Amino acid sequence: MKQDNKKYTENNLSYALNENSLISPLDSESPFFAPKIRLGILASGNGSNFEYIIKSIKKKQLNAEISILIVNNPNCLAIKKAIKYKIPYVIINHRDCNSRFEHDMLVMKKLEELSVELVVMAGWMRIVGEEIIKRFKNRLINIHPSLLPSFKGVDAIQQAIDKRVTITGCTVHYVQKEVDSGAIIIQAAVPIKEKDSKETLKTRIQNMEHIILPLAIAKVANNIRTRFKDNK
Repeated sequence: MKQDNKKYTENNLSYALNENSLISPLDSESPFFAPKIRLGILASGNGSNFEYIIKSIKKKQLNAEISILIVNNPNCLAIKKAIKYKIPYVIINHRDCNSRFEHDMLVMKKLEELSVELVVMAGWMRIVGEEIIKRFKNRLINIHPSLLPSFKGVDAIQQAIDKRVTITGCTVHYVQKEVDSGAIIIQAAVPIKEKDSKETLKTRIQNMEHIILPLAIAKVANNIRTRFKDNK
């Protein structure tokens, strides 16, 4: 397993270097942990990061199992990917709820029912409340399309273009009350090319997201497993 993870990391590093990108921190190999970590994935959109998590698991590059995909949008394309790969999913439509708190409680109840250990916000277009953050302290992570702390919040890619910066990227971080402000787990830098449109830049950033999100999950899962052993 370790050898496979090392090969996985080296292959992706080669891709990153070919694209003039940079991942940091990048260990010589992805952490291995056991037993499998139980994941809950939250998604609102296309589900491309969700699919890459599935592929990492299938290739035995990530020792995890996806207990549930939760979507807040019934038209979310991530649902089709869940059906394709036979991943359990549930729609908890925020529009059917009277408040953000009510929606959060329904999401948290489902995660707890399935004994989810690590929650991954993979394109989840909702701000989560304090109850979920506290319940999953150091076990709730998000991926954001910028080099935090720059360009927090919505439309981070357009923010970077508007500010005419030459480097942007993506960040996986722990979730806390203030949006996009939690401790950084891993980042990938992506240069902005002179002829870039929002779509071409978005594609290159997403390519790096697909690399760093499974690595971040492995790092956090390894921390969770280490804490479990220490508390025995």
